[in-house]
Amino acid sequence: MKLLLAYLVIINAVGFLFMLIDKRKAQKNLWRIPERILLGIAICGGSIGTFLGMNTFRHKTKKLKFSLGLPVILALQVLLSVF
Repeated sequence: MKLLLAYLVIINAVGFLFMLIDKRKAQKNLWRIPERILLGIAICGGSIGTFLGMNTFRHKTKKLKFSLGLPVILALQVLLSVF
């Protein structure tokens, strides 16, 4: 159980940081983190961190993939953890 909790903390921190990094890179017109990587982190358990990063940094909030996709991924993960 401790290992699972540690994994979730780390993957959510990575999701949050990747949203910050991608936002900064977008502002400077630099190479970006692919959307599939950001969504992949969310699918792998980092949906809370990625969602918080999206809203904190106001990054990718206009993209339907993220504004709708991340809450759906999060809801599915919560449902799966309950059952």
